[in-house]
Amino acid sequence: MAEGHASAAGVRLAAAAGYASTARIDHLRATEYRHLDRDGRVYLDYTGAGVAARAQIVAHHDRLLAGPYSNPHSENPTSEATGTLVASARRAVLDFFRADPAEYVVVFTPNASGACRLVGEAYDFGRDRPLVLTWDNHNSVNGIREYARAARAPVRYVPLAGPDLRVAESDLIAALTASRRGPTGRPRWRGSGPAGLLAYPAQSNFTGVQHPLEWVDLARRHGYDVLLDAAAFAPTNRLDVGTVRPDFVCLSFYKLFGYPTGVGALLARRDALARLRRPWFAGGTIRAVSVQGDWHQPMADESGFEDGTLNFLSLPDVEFGLRWLDSIGVDLVHTRVGLLTGWLLEQLTALRHRNGRPLVGVYGPATGDARGGTVAFNFRYPDGSLVDERLVAFESSAAGFALRTGCFCNPGAAEAAFGISRRSLRRTDLAHAGTIDQHLAALGLPTGGAVRVSFGLASTAADAERFLTFAESTYLDRDGPADVRLPPRIRC
Repeated sequence: MAEGHASAAGVRLAAAAGYASTARIDHLRATEYRHLDRDGRVYLDYTGAGVAARAQIVAHHDRLLAGPYSNPHSENPTSEATGTLVASARRAVLDFFRADPAEYVVVFTPNASGACRLVGEAYDFGRDRPLVLTWDNHNSVNGIREYARAARAPVRYVPLAGPDLRVAESDLIAALTASRRGPTGRPRWRGSGPAGLLAYPAQSNFTGVQHPLEWVDLARRHGYDVLLDAAAFAPTNRLDVGTVRPDFVCLSFYKLFGYPTGVGALLARRDALARLRRPWFAGGTIRAVSVQGDWHQPMADESGFEDGTLNFLSLPDVEFGLRWLDSIGVDLVHTRVGLLTGWLLEQLTALRHRNGRPLVGVYGPATGDARGGTVAFNFRYPDGSLVDERLVAFESSAAGFALRTGCFCNPGAAEAAFGISRRSLRRTDLAHAGTIDQHLAALGLPTGGAVRVSFGLASTAADAERFLTFAESTYLDRDGPADVRLPPRIRC
């Protein structure tokens, strides 16, 4: 470390104001999450996946050994026992998100991506019923545009603006209102049925930006249905569905509390779900079907959207996980994550090489204002060039850190962060470039992604402090770029 630079050891996060009020999480880390400290590793990828507590695994083990459960589509004692647990899990999801069961239902899916697909494939897109997306969306939401375009519906993207990579509300309103007018300027939407679908994330999985939940009401006042992607938001923020009242919410439960994987949910308003028309049917989704008569009658409730047999052995784990998170307190987790994020941002952005140039370039907000516990950035050499994120992946892994590198399945935020223009994208595409690395070279980009550190339920001050020490000792005043062979990029 260069002379004159502040050492991470000299800036103790644990002594920061407010940190002591979150001490219960330190106790849980030492008991329920002690496996995180095995072999001296540091977990910093909570936006990718949460971590499971010992109590969750014990509860799963004890339940399975207590008695058999079987397919809920049967009528026998073990099937009825399963049905009871499934119904209880549905109620638990509604309770946790404060959704009125008279207004909302829960459709269990494999993950948040599956929830997005359910809406996309069944939504009534058309030439007068567009899809509006923000640039800042996960690919599971971006993919809905393929269904919209197949229905010849307009697809409108709302750009990101400024160094914080936020969406200007005026741009959103322009997209919503433009979608309601035809080429002559006369309104197309007249209040009969929805004007279209707006899909956006409550929290960016790339930058951590939290987009206003008030946009749900704004879009609905313009006649739109709203799909709210809460996958990155819900693990560390309270989502009161009964207050926000989106038409659809997509979730993955492993992101909230680590276990189980393979279970997500679509929370849907009953009236919005009733308007969806599925393009196919499967086992478990129909009341009756005829081969010779060539007809089928779908189930009228949420089970009409649950293809095949549910992951019934894991659904009780969802209920346990929600109760577990509730017992800790989402607000407590939110406070802890906010302290860690704000401190790390302050320390990283203050680091300077000997020549005065910054060590780190952050993508998105450089403070904790209106953002979540996700920090995306790149290290820079003293000459200002970027440290390849693949090198950081290799070196951080060798040092025991679990973090994420790449563009995080969010190409719109990446294009805004890296300053990629539409014109340059039109000049080259992956089909002509051949490989991702050749595509990046054609765009003139020095690297293909960023480094992402994210905090969650079991994160501690020691995690943040150890990463800061690693960043200083590894990259500060380091000559570069390094002459090492890096593996080719195979995906974004």
